[in-house]
Amino acid sequence: MIVESALLPVIPGKEEEFEAALEEAKSYISASKGFVSLEVSRGVESPSTYLMVVKWETLEDHTEGFRGSELFEKWRAALHHFYDPKPVVEHYRPVVSV
Repeated sequence: MIVESALLPVIPGKEEEFEAALEEAKSYISASKGFVSLEVSRGVESPSTYLMVVKWETLEDHTEGFRGSELFEKWRAALHHFYDPKPVVEHYRPVVSV
C-alpha cells in the first residue's frame, strides 16, 4: 500500500466553493484502478489549508494510472484552479499502525 499526502493551499475565501467541488470530484479519484481511500481534512490553525491523504494499492496506480487518465483531467479541471501555490505531493510506505 502507498500513502499519498498533499497540503492543498486553497485561495482564501474559496474554501466553501472548493469543498463543494471536492465533493463532486471525489467520484473521479475513487473510480480509478488501485484507489483504496481518500480523506481530506481542513486546517484548524490555517483554515485555507487542507490535508489530503489518499491510499493506493501501488505507487504506479497513482503516478501512471490515475495521473495518466481522463479521470485525472476531470479532477484537475474541477480542483486545481483553487490552489495557490501548487500543492506538493509526496508518497509514503506505512511502517507502523495501531
